[in-house]
Amino acid sequence: MKIGQIRQSLSGFYDVYADGQLYRTRARGNFRKRKITPLVGDQVEFDSTTPQEGYLLKVLSRTTQLVRPPVANVDLAIVVTATTPQEFSTNLLDRQLVALAVAGIEPVIYFAKTDLLTDADYAQRAKLAAAYRQIGYQVIMDRTAFSATALDALRQALANHVAVVMGQTGAGKSTLLNHLQPGLDLATGEISQALNRGKHTTRKVSLIPIADGLVADTPGFSSYEVFNIAANELTHYFPEFVALAADCKYRGCVHINEPQCAVKAALAAGTLLQSRYDNYLQFYETIKNKKVIYNKKK
Repeated sequence: MKIGQIRQSLSGFYDVYADGQLYRTRARGNFRKRKITPLVGDQVEFDSTTPQEGYLLKVLSRTTQLVRPPVANVDLAIVVTATTPQEFSTNLLDRQLVALAVAGIEPVIYFAKTDLLTDADYAQRAKLAAAYRQIGYQVIMDRTAFSATALDALRQALANHVAVVMGQTGAGKSTLLNHLQPGLDLATGEISQALNRGKHTTRKVSLIPIADGLVADTPGFSSYEVFNIAANELTHYFPEFVALAADCKYRGCVHINEPQCAVKAALAAGTLLQSRYDNYLQFYETIKNKKVIYNKKK
């Protein structure tokens, strides 16, 4: 018996990486009966007579699990954010950051398309990047697109992590991966396909070794469209609110209508980003007005 990591899943076969090589395996029949679906990124116990023939015996416990892409044990997300005025949205960025925090995945914000900005727009984005860094997020941004400095920072961030790349369509996810690891044309071409929506598209998910880390070759992830948390929990996923909350008069303050609220005081003093607070209010309302679906399958 060996222990390894599933690096690729394709048509019922799982390629498991162990001892410096890949083993092609299938899941035991009882997996289906027990409703166990192995995922790329899973640590597994397996038996193998040859590298071409083996069986998965057990899926070890996961730290995280994503639906799109279907990958387990992801601990890092590169949030590729287009900075041009027609594409940039703090609302989408904050949505993604909250969703990642809920999923327990660390974000790295990569500001893309900075070379297309006017100097005035770039200065504005740089100011915003500094504000996000102050909150505690890692933000990678450079005046030159794909500069050596930015790519080195990204390589350092990726080392020893299992990562997904996320961002709006056209943000430059594929191009970024190609610059990180020249020669990845095929894999990054797959990112551009319409999310495997074609009826006859082979569903393949892989982890590609990049910069001493592993990156899922399909785009991540859509669960930021709906937050599966209670409205009063939302404040826990805004780190700057968490830091201020100790000074709020009421424990459990949600920073909307309560008196003597430290978050609203910081907002009035100009030490809190207005866009973050506005987005928080919008997300809060969205969650509050969402219909509760009981017995929803996980």
